[in-house]
Amino acid sequence: MATFRLQGSKVLAVTMTGDAVKAKNGSMVAYDGQMAFKKMSGGGEGLRGMVTRRLTGEQMEVMEVRGQGTCWFADRASEINLVQLHGDKLWVEASNLLCADAGLRTGTTFTGMRGGATGNGLFTTTVEGTGQAAIMSDGPATVLRVTPQYPLSVDPGAYIAHQGDLQQHFQSGVTFRTLIGEGGGEAFQIRFEGDGLVYVQPSERNTIGGDV
Repeated sequence: MATFRLQGSKVLAVTMTGDAVKAKNGSMVAYDGQMAFKKMSGGGEGLRGMVTRRLTGEQMEVMEVRGQGTCWFADRASEINLVQLHGDKLWVEASNLLCADAGLRTGTTFTGMRGGATGNGLFTTTVEGTGQAAIMSDGPATVLRVTPQYPLSVDPGAYIAHQGDLQQHFQSGVTFRTLIGEGGGEAFQIRFEGDGLVYVQPSERNTIGGDV
């Protein structure tokens, strides 16, 4: 299995000994040793994945990197966070997924959230299995714990990913900004209930709520 390590907070070094990783297309910034690069269709899920992603609007362009040596990955100076999976599943916005062990299964699933966050359909990307994944954030990410006693409400524009036994609920008509007396911003929020982790970033992507 490939070895992931961070060099600083914005560059990911992946050492491979004949194994492979799936990475965001165009994110490789340097490598040593012998490496082979192959563009993968459908976010690494083949023809079926390509059709599914076009239908759902969940876009993810992926390349496979295989060989002996070390590859360095980065994307627009984004902060990088490592997530270790032990047979569980990670839900992540496709644009925030930088790299994953090739043995991890990627897919597209209905969440009832992404359409509100980006206007591109009610779907998000999943990463499942045992291995490591690297996710990106605009600024240092914060990992928030959700327990049955303490549910969590999140600004959709700040959401990156989540893992664990969590249920999502879409709440409209309530905004973080209107609660503090400001106009504009998201006309909804995401409520997480259950037991798991939610990753958020300190800046916001554009949402269909816009500034009204």
